[in-house]
Amino acid sequence: MNFGYVVAMEKLMEIKVNDRVEHIRVIMAELQRIASHLVATGFLLQDLGALGTPLIYSMRERENILDLFEMLCGARITNSYLRPGGVFMDAPNEFWSALDRTLDDIIRTIDDLETYLSGNEIVFSRTKGTAVLPQELLVNASITGPMLRASGVDWDLRHRAPYDFYDRISFDRKLHTGSDNYARYWVRVQEARESVAIIRQCVEQIEPGPVRPSFDEVPRLIRPPIGDAYAAIEGSKGELGFYLVSDGGIAPYRMHVRSSSLINLTLLRDMLIGGQFGDLFVTFGSVDLNMGEVDR
Repeated sequence: MNFGYVVAMEKLMEIKVNDRVEHIRVIMAELQRIASHLVATGFLLQDLGALGTPLIYSMRERENILDLFEMLCGARITNSYLRPGGVFMDAPNEFWSALDRTLDDIIRTIDDLETYLSGNEIVFSRTKGTAVLPQELLVNASITGPMLRASGVDWDLRHRAPYDFYDRISFDRKLHTGSDNYARYWVRVQEARESVAIIRQCVEQIEPGPVRPSFDEVPRLIRPPIGDAYAAIEGSKGELGFYLVSDGGIAPYRMHVRSSSLINLTLLRDMLIGGQFGDLFVTFGSVDLNMGEVDR
């Protein structure tokens, strides 16, 4: 949310961001993507009857990521680390070694998930062929993110409409053609692994430099020019867009959020018709909703 709003503000005000800031923001975004995908996977497996163990492993890695966020800005969940034109403060020296250890731990957790669960007979029987969504229906309903890529559609804003440093990073878009509960699970696990590779590229390429613009470039009290702007990022659940309208004041005259969770929920009925009641909870988990994003 913080990233999407800042990108829209920068578009509205035509603010340029330097390379170091872009590297740090991509690292933050990909860490959040990993946390989101692992927690979604943990709860999905909990709904399958895994009795907590995969969820605990997933939550452990999420806690490690939140520790990194706390090192950067003092907040863990509701942080506002990103600012128009920069970030709140530079990463402390100890952040980089902690990040490297965390990435190693994340890869081990993903390896464990794939070893013990991706080929598990119970996971197969409960997820393969359940809640199948036709590719055309997904496109017509404006579904984005892992749900869409699980049907084989190669649509990722980091690739199609790159922002920040994504146009200078090499990464694979993970696609599956099953478009069922298993495909959605598989795509998220693979994307978490790919996010680790993206972060490692940023760490290798980042250079010293300022992380906040001067007050001449971006004043402390921002008054964007009269106008409007829309910007979208590839959130963990799909396209997350912000439409801002400015009347020249210090707060948006109008703001609308394009919430991926709200839009992805619209096909839940289509996913459940003709299925079994026992598949309801697994299907709901495969959509990966943030209810605060739905009930705004």
